[in-house]
Amino acid sequence: MTRNGGQLLVQSLIGLGARKSFGVPGESYLAVLDALHDTPGALDFVLCRNEGGAAFMAAAYGKLTGNPGICLVTRGPGATNASIGIHTAMQDSAPMIVFVGQVATHMRGREAFQEIDYRAMFGTVAKWAVEIDAVDRIPEILARAWKTATTGRPGPVVIALPEDMLTAMSDAAPLTAPAPYAEAAPDAGALARAADLLGQAKRPLILYGGCNWTAEGSAALQRFAESADIPVVSVFRYQDQFDNHSDCFCGEAGVGMIPSVRALMAQADVILAVNNRFGENSTDGYTLLDVPTPAQRLIHVHGSDLELGKVYRAEVGIHAGPNAFAKALAEHRVRGDWAQWRATGRQAYLDGMELPDLPSPVDMGKVTAHLREVLPGDVILTNGAGNFTAWPNKFFPFGPEARLLAPQAGAMGYGLPAAIAAKIAHPDRCVICFAGDGDFQMNCQELATAAQAGAQPIVLILNNGIYGTIRAHQERHYPTRVSGTDMVNPDFAALARAYGFHGERVARTEDFAEAFDRALASPTGAVLDLDIAAEALTPRSTLSEIRASGQRAQQG
Repeated sequence: MTRNGGQLLVQSLIGLGARKSFGVPGESYLAVLDALHDTPGALDFVLCRNEGGAAFMAAAYGKLTGNPGICLVTRGPGATNASIGIHTAMQDSAPMIVFVGQVATHMRGREAFQEIDYRAMFGTVAKWAVEIDAVDRIPEILARAWKTATTGRPGPVVIALPEDMLTAMSDAAPLTAPAPYAEAAPDAGALARAADLLGQAKRPLILYGGCNWTAEGSAALQRFAESADIPVVSVFRYQDQFDNHSDCFCGEAGVGMIPSVRALMAQADVILAVNNRFGENSTDGYTLLDVPTPAQRLIHVHGSDLELGKVYRAEVGIHAGPNAFAKALAEHRVRGDWAQWRATGRQAYLDGMELPDLPSPVDMGKVTAHLREVLPGDVILTNGAGNFTAWPNKFFPFGPEARLLAPQAGAMGYGLPAAIAAKIAHPDRCVICFAGDGDFQMNCQELATAAQAGAQPIVLILNNGIYGTIRAHQERHYPTRVSGTDMVNPDFAALARAYGFHGERVARTEDFAEAFDRALASPTGAVLDLDIAAEALTPRSTLSEIRASGQRAQQG
C-alpha cells in the first residue's frame, strides 16, 4: 500500500503509541493535517491558540505520562514560538517530539518564505534536531526520535518536514509498535561500593530528580531511605516523585531554598544523587558543592553517561536508570548513627509549613492550608514562574499519587497550558493551576483551547498587580527605583466567563473556601481571581522589608 508522507508519519505515530498531539495549523504541513482528519480517537489533534502554548502542553504531557508529547507547528514563526516549550522540555528532561513544517527541498538555502535551518536553530536546545529529506525514511527517523526522546536523559527532539517530502508517495510500512529499551541496570560492584560508602557516612543525604520515575521506582527509593533512615531532598520542582509524607522527606533544593535544606546539602558528608543533572538551582548557583570535586563524597547515578562527571566528579559514578537502580539499592541494608540528622531535617521541613498572618486581603498561607485539607490525593498542580510559585512548590506536600508540573527553566506562562494537558491526559482528575497575574497573561488565550477540548482546569490567579520576582530584585538591588514592573490588569473573572469558564473575584481570605467549592463544582472549569497585596510579596518577607534591606546594603 502506498501512502504520502503525511499519512506515513501519522500512522507511524499511532503505531508508536501517540494518542494526543498539540499544535497550531500551518500550510507547511497540510498533508499531516489531512492525515489527522481520519484519526480522531486514535490520534487526536488538540487545536491550540499559540505555538508556545502548544509546545508547553506537549512538554507537560510528556513529563506527566512518560510518552513523548507530540507538538505540530508550522515553519518560521511557528517554530520560533514553539522554542520556549522545547527549551523547557530540555531543562525538565521531559520526552517530547516537535514536528516543524519546512520549505520544499528545492528551495532550501535561498532564504525562502519563513525558511529556517532547524538543525542549526535547535541543535543546542533540543536533544536531537533532524530533517527528513526522503519520504521512505520517515519510519526510521521516527523510531530513532521516539527512542531518543524517552531513554537515557529524556528530552525533546525536533523533526523538520519539507512540504514536498510530505506529499511524496512511499510504499514503506509504518511503524507498528515502539521498540522496548530496558533501563540501564547498575553494575553490581559499583552498587556495593555505593552502599558501603553510605554505611561509612555520619551525615548521609539522598538527592533525587527527573521526571522518568515509575511508581515502583519511587516506592523502592522510599523503602531504602526509610529502612536506612536517610534524609531525602528533591531537586528543583521534582518533589512529586517521592512521597512527601514520608518521615525521610526533608524538602526541595531549588529557588528559594530553605535554610534547613541548604544545611543538609552543605553539611552532608556523603550524597547519593539519583537521576539529577546538578542544575544551578539545586546547587544554589554551584556553591553548595565545590566544582569539580565536592567536599562531600558523591555517588552520582544517572541513565545518561553524559550526565556523569558533567559538572561534578563523583567518587562512585553509576550509569543506571533511576528505577532499576532504586529497585537494586532497596535490596541492600544500610544503617548508621544518623537518626537525629534525619529527624532535624524533617522537623525543619514540617515547621516550614507554619506561617504568620500575611498582610494581604487574601492570605495565601491560609489558602494553601485549606487546599492541603480538601484536595484529593491524586491532584495535579501546575505553575509557571514567579514568586507565587512558592505556594505550590514549598507549602504543599505531595503524596505518592499527586503530581507537580512546573518548569525547571523558569518559563512564565507554562502553568495554564500544562494544566490543560493534564486534563486531557487525565480528564477525571482534579487539576489546579497556580498563576501570577503576569504569568497568566502570557498564555491566557489557551482558555479557548481548554474550552474547545473540554479540558478545563481550575486556575487560581494570584493577582498583586506587579511582576513580583523582578520587583523583588529591583527593591533589593535598586531600592525605590521601580521600573517596568507595575501592571494594569483586565477583569480576569469576566475574561474567564467570556471563555466559558466559571469566573469570580475573591476579595477576602474568608471567602476563598466557598468560592473554591463553587470552582470544584463547575463542569466548565473555573478561574478564581485572588486579591493579593503586593506587600505580601513572599511568604516570609514583605515588599517593605525587601526594600529596607536593599537600602541598608547600599548605605553599607
